[in-house]
Amino acid sequence: MTVSYQKTFPVSWEELHRTAKALAWRLIGQGPTGGQWQGIVAITRGGLVPAAIIARELDIRLIDTVCMTSYSDEHQQGEMKLLKGVAGDGAGWLIIDDLVDTGKTAKYVREMLPKAHFATIYAKPAGRPLVDTFVTEVSQDTWIYFPWDIEPQFIQPIVKLKGQ
Repeated sequence: MTVSYQKTFPVSWEELHRTAKALAWRLIGQGPTGGQWQGIVAITRGGLVPAAIIARELDIRLIDTVCMTSYSDEHQQGEMKLLKGVAGDGAGWLIIDDLVDTGKTAKYVREMLPKAHFATIYAKPAGRPLVDTFVTEVSQDTWIYFPWDIEPQFIQPIVKLKGQ
C-alpha cells in the first residue's frame, strides 16, 4: 500500500504521555486473570515509550519486546524484517505500539501472538480492525511525528512565509 502523506500531526511529549495514560485507563481491569495482564510486549521502537507509561500505570513489571523494522527514512513502508520475536501465543499478554498504520506490522505480530490483546495510541483506518483498543484515530494520509523524531525550532511567522 503506497500512501501519499498530505498532512502532518506533530505529537509533543506531554501529549504522548497524556494519551498513553488514556490508553491505560481503557485497559484497566481488561486482563484475562482477574483483570490483570501477564505482561506487556512492546513493538520496537515506537511502542517502547507508551509501553513504559502503561506498565507504570497498570503496575506491570514484566515487559518483553518484538523487534522489527519496516519503515525507511523516507516515510515509506518497506520489507517487514523480524529482528527479535517472543515465545508463546500471547495469552494474557498486552501488545503495545504507538500506531497502527497500514496494518502490516500489526498483522505480522497478530499472527505471532494471536491470543494477545493489541493496543495502540493512534490508529489509521487501514490498520484499525487489527487492534483491540486504541485512543485516537487519524486519517490514512497523515504522517505522525512522534516526540523522539522531532526537535523544537524557530519557525517564521505565517505572514513572513507568505511573502507579505
